[in-house]
Amino acid sequence: MKGTPGTPGTPGTPGTSGTFGALGQLRSYERSVQLLMVNQFTINLGFYMLMPYLAAHLSGTLGLAGWLVGLVLGVRNFSQQGMFLVGGTLADRFGYKPLIVAGCVLRTLGFATLGLVDSLPALLAASAATGLAGALFNPAVRAYLAADAGERRVEAFALFNVFYQAGILLGPLVGMVLTGVDFRVTCLVSAGIFALLSVVQIRALPARGGRCANHGTGERVLAQWRGILANRPFLLFSTAMIGSYVLTFQVYLALPLDVRRLGGDGRFGTVAVAVLFAVSGLSTIVGQTRVTAWCKARYEPGQALVRGLAVMGLAFVPLLLATAVPVPASGPGLWLLAAVPPTLAALLLAVGTMIAYPFEMDTIVRLCGDRLVATHYGLYNTVCGIGITLGNLLTGAALDAAREAGVPALPWAALLALGLACAAALHGLHRSGRLASPAPRPAAA
Repeated sequence: MKGTPGTPGTPGTPGTSGTFGALGQLRSYERSVQLLMVNQFTINLGFYMLMPYLAAHLSGTLGLAGWLVGLVLGVRNFSQQGMFLVGGTLADRFGYKPLIVAGCVLRTLGFATLGLVDSLPALLAASAATGLAGALFNPAVRAYLAADAGERRVEAFALFNVFYQAGILLGPLVGMVLTGVDFRVTCLVSAGIFALLSVVQIRALPARGGRCANHGTGERVLAQWRGILANRPFLLFSTAMIGSYVLTFQVYLALPLDVRRLGGDGRFGTVAVAVLFAVSGLSTIVGQTRVTAWCKARYEPGQALVRGLAVMGLAFVPLLLATAVPVPASGPGLWLLAAVPPTLAALLLAVGTMIAYPFEMDTIVRLCGDRLVATHYGLYNTVCGIGITLGNLLTGAALDAAREAGVPALPWAALLALGLACAAALHGLHRSGRLASPAPRPAAA
């Protein structure tokens, strides 16, 4: 997986809207939290200035076959999703800072290599390194933020999402300019950003360790994993939240495909898809902290999660209704039909994510009893990553089936049902008390 803050120093109180308000709220946190926010913006800036253009470089400049391009990209995704649990466990064992620094150093090497080599083994190794880097620092960053934000965890994660989305929004724009010169320049600039980030964190980020960091045996790690797998409320919550990630990912899959299905692959289609991404990112930057403050003042965390998932499911209603409208042959009517429903869907998906995300991150900490937080984040990311892969396969199959059967409403009805089903599951978990903090464990002798 995701601002208008409260008055600086007064979490939960709506204040000045916009980016300047977010910066004001940022100053109300201690230095480590401020650095983590800026770090995440920079991480996403460096990542997204390169990754959207990697496939074109591999297939165009290097002339790789399509299946080899898919292999290189797949190795990156697999090495990240498959190693999240290991990265989280290492962060709890050795501390958060070493894993954050190690991830940034590894991504520096990986991105520099992607720009300097053209052999398949080297490309695969570089791609795996960039994925492993994400598995190392992602759980550690979130666990560190949860630890240092304290009672302001929900507000901190809301602000974190603002910086997260700002990096996603700005990265491709910077990458487009650099790639216009040479993709290798993009790779080296991105690697330089991660190198600088590594140095800054080594010098400025205070050391933090997990609550249960130790240097025990391998059996101790397996025992910790067994304990997490026995945490039934956490596993049920992780499973219920898979739907949120499948739904939000459709901004990159189903929505652009629908825009191009009606609007074509020309200039209009390209602009309309860019608008989807801009609406998603800008709405989060402008509204995240205000939405969080509003929800926190009115709802319990479980109630906010239910409403967030419900909004994500309802995001596909405009697309569902649009299938009942006759498709014009050309002209403004066709453009409106191609662009407006997907844009509304992207906006509603962003709103649903704004409602749910801060409470989602906070719930994970509560369900793990504030123990082995990074390991729990790692397993959660792995579960949701597997769910995204399966969900995208099913969504793609639904899109193909809808096209062949002449039933364009099929994928949107399925995604609507998925969102409402996950909201119902979360409602059940909330009503049964399974989203509450577990009882404190007795201290070990």
